[in-house]
Amino acid sequence: MKIKRVQSLKPGEKLGQALVDDEGKILLQRGVELTPVLIKRLMDKSFTYIYVDDPLTNDIEVKQPLRDETRLQAVQTMKEEFSWIGREENLAGSFKGQNLSKTFSGIVDMVLSDVKSHDEAIGLLSDVLLYDSYVFTHSLQVTVYTLRLALELGFSEKALREIGLGAILHDVGKMMIPEKVLNKPGKLTDEEFELVKQHTSDGYYILKDMPNVPILAAHCALQHHERIDGSGYPEGRRGKDIHDYAKVMAVADVFDAVTSHRVYRKAMLPHEGLEILYKGAGTLFDNEIVAAFQKVIALYPNGVSVNVSNGSKAVVVRKNRNLPWRPVIRVVEQEGEAVFEPYDIDLSVRMDITIANDEDDEQEMDVYHF
Repeated sequence: MKIKRVQSLKPGEKLGQALVDDEGKILLQRGVELTPVLIKRLMDKSFTYIYVDDPLTNDIEVKQPLRDETRLQAVQTMKEEFSWIGREENLAGSFKGQNLSKTFSGIVDMVLSDVKSHDEAIGLLSDVLLYDSYVFTHSLQVTVYTLRLALELGFSEKALREIGLGAILHDVGKMMIPEKVLNKPGKLTDEEFELVKQHTSDGYYILKDMPNVPILAAHCALQHHERIDGSGYPEGRRGKDIHDYAKVMAVADVFDAVTSHRVYRKAMLPHEGLEILYKGAGTLFDNEIVAAFQKVIALYPNGVSVNVSNGSKAVVVRKNRNLPWRPVIRVVEQEGEAVFEPYDIDLSVRMDITIANDEDDEQEMDVYHF
């Protein structure tokens, strides 16, 4: 299978994997031929990537770090619990509030178990389910990235569960932001951006008084937009004044934000998202954490189409563990013509060939705003 950005789909291509919603209902079956109308609907529904059926690449295996069961249960839980939290009349001391920690701790345990069982670098996460809200999608994916990164950094079991709970709840304060602002399909005004920034403090005050929710989870909500040079918000904390959990989460949060599709901009591919982190390493983000993150992310996920320095087009077959930026690729097009017999090139051996920039125009990203 190939993975393609929704914006790059062409009429006549066929789905390589069924598309489902956040309740597990199939929206489009595998093998459905894409039409201009269907492609527009996928864009409108904020799908980021989808699998495309391709006889030349159907032997390429694309593994996901989460089981479908875990994804569905996590999203359904967030939809129910986040919506409940967002209702002003609910009090922290209610019975439901007392069980919030237990509910989300169970989800974190499921995600952590799946991530531990996934022995490969994490590829694209924004390609399997359709969610009603970006907040739910983002919270789950940040949790996956955070836990995988924390494992790489050698966190203890206790710390893994603490940071996992903080990650899944880090954006709960966004339930207080008006939907028209949260999902605005364009640049926010200064006033609107100040309102969005308030979600960090709102999340802290929601969680700090929740029975059985660790205070560290509240601080994750408060500090995940802080930056080590003091340029972040809401308090402009610097370096050692930012909790280690929040430093880890900041990296995961920004990476997921730039590699997810939004109405006002297309998604970056993983290697492009990592460039954003590299530019901020040592100023915005902790150097050690960014270096560790590179090890756990597939720069070029299996099935992704790439341009090659010799002018050909190829699809990534598999990662080279010791040289992740030089995977094995399959050449499928040369000089604008389809290759009659596609062939594989191991870029760890053919050092004279490189992966070129993505064919789409590069995007300027302001990492302060994620």
